[in-house]
Amino acid sequence: MSYDLAVWDGGRPLDDDQAGSVYDELYARYLESDEGVVSPAPRIAAYVDALVERYPDDTDRSAVWASPPVIDEASGPIVYLLMSFSKAEEVSEYVASLAREHGLVCYDPQEECLRS
Repeated sequence: MSYDLAVWDGGRPLDDDQAGSVYDELYARYLESDEGVVSPAPRIAAYVDALVERYPDDTDRSAVWASPPVIDEASGPIVYLLMSFSKAEEVSEYVASLAREHGLVCYDPQEECLRS
C-alpha cells in the first residue's frame, strides 16, 4: 500500500478544484501518455535530486519509496511520488515543504487537495 503525492512546476492553483483539474491534465499528458517518456523539467529533476538526497531511493534498501527510483516517476513538469504507507506521514511533510522551497506545487490526489 502506498500514499501518493504529485509535485509539479507551474503557477499555484487558486483552490483545490483548480488544482485537481491541473493535476488531471498533467497526469494524462505526461504520465499516462502513449507518446513516450518526456525528460523531467530541470526544476523537477533538481527537486527529485534534493528529495532523494534526504530519502535515498536505492531499490534494494528503500523503506520509503514504494516505487524506486523516484526519477522514473517524473516526466516533463510533474513527478508522481509513491511513498510506503508506513513512512507516509514523515515523508509527505518533507515532500510538501521541499516543494515549497523549490517553488513547486504539491497536490494530494487521494484527498484531492493542495498540500501547503
